[in-house]
Amino acid sequence: MIAYEDFAALTGDSPTARTEWAAVVTAWSEPHRRYHDLRHLAAVLGLVGELGAAADDPAAVALAAWYHDVVYDPRRGDNEQVSAERARAGLRGLVPAGRLEEVVRLVLLTAGHDAEPGDADGAVLCDADLAVLAAPPEAYAGYASAVRAEYGHLSDEVFTAGRIAVLESLLALPALYRLPATAAWEPRARANLTAELGLLRSRAS
Repeated sequence: MIAYEDFAALTGDSPTARTEWAAVVTAWSEPHRRYHDLRHLAAVLGLVGELGAAADDPAAVALAAWYHDVVYDPRRGDNEQVSAERARAGLRGLVPAGRLEEVVRLVLLTAGHDAEPGDADGAVLCDADLAVLAAPPEAYAGYASAVRAEYGHLSDEVFTAGRIAVLESLLALPALYRLPATAAWEPRARANLTAELGLLRSRAS
């Protein structure tokens, strides 16, 4: 459940915070979203809560989860940048300046999910965001179908080429998951990605 109380615990309870929470939830509820929607937000927030003890600034990670896909337009390639700026604007005055800059940094990090070694906050957020990759095969297939639906404006040829590039970039990461608590997710995630990649390559050939 996407509750105002959870947001206010991070920002303080105020009319400004309530207005901002409503705007964030409205953004995540846009009708074109098929995967990057309120269910994804709830899933990431839940995992950030479970993994947050590993973070240096759990509040910053939680706020970054609220904003990491707050702007999601499949027709543009700078959603993370715009989401980060949306976080900067929306949270100004609600959280300390240092925490706000950490939120912005973390949102930008989700563009490539390439947290550096020792970046505990980045590891928690990225692992939570990529958890779906380690879902059981049938759930992973549902995720892949939802992503395809979000890009319904693209032809199969164009989408397939772009999706192959995304999968290849993920598989090229030294590790998809960085926390000891999530290390066991790695084999299933790589198996899911490899299976989808093989399917897409067969279609493209």
